[in-house]
Amino acid sequence: MAQNNCLLIILPAYNESGKIGRVVEKVKRENIVDEVVVVDDCSTDGTSEEAAGAGATVIRHETNRGVGAGIRSGIKYGLENNYDLCAVLSGDNQHEPTEIERVVKPIIDGDYDFIQGSRRIAGGKVVNDRPFRMVTTRLYSLFFSILTGRRITDATNGFRAFRLSLFDEYDIDLNQSWLDRYELEPYILYRAVKNRMIRLKEVPITIYYHQSAREYTKMRPFRDWWRIAKPVVYLFLRLRK
Repeated sequence: MAQNNCLLIILPAYNESGKIGRVVEKVKRENIVDEVVVVDDCSTDGTSEEAAGAGATVIRHETNRGVGAGIRSGIKYGLENNYDLCAVLSGDNQHEPTEIERVVKPIIDGDYDFIQGSRRIAGGKVVNDRPFRMVTTRLYSLFFSILTGRRITDATNGFRAFRLSLFDEYDIDLNQSWLDRYELEPYILYRAVKNRMIRLKEVPITIYYHQSAREYTKMRPFRDWWRIAKPVVYLFLRLRK
């Protein structure tokens, strides 16, 4: 792959006023980035205005559709605007934009097609982790690894990058309504891991968690836990494609 790939950064966001502007500014300081698109999932605060003021392209959903739908809208924007690759980061300031180049470089160099960030391998780090979260994220990664047959150390990590042409070259169907919320990310990762033609690796990244539980996650117990498990179960049992 050539060295002049166009890189799109996708930041899904919901009610991230006070954070999203800082995230956009930090991302835009990275010279490797060509454009930042914030997908505002019908926020009720000033997320869209703050993101636009910081220099992002803003796509706004007029109804709340979920983080999966937000990432799908960002990917669709990238495909329509002829981007070569994209990276997805959290809109709530949990990821470190200075690590973008580390994540995308193996793709730009032509060695890999899909990079999954991991806080659990050498060089990765978690700031302000908590025992319950540490145990549950490790258990999910073990569950994911068993059902896919490949060890993935951090399957819940939302910092990842991939060639956008994967969605044209392989049967990865993002346009399924059941993938609108937390299902889309594990769906994409599962399909990439199981496709032997897709060259995938994990690279170390840093995650920063905020002090308040309400700040570091919008997931609701049980209902949303099932949503991240469902794609793995459905694809393993061939109930969905």
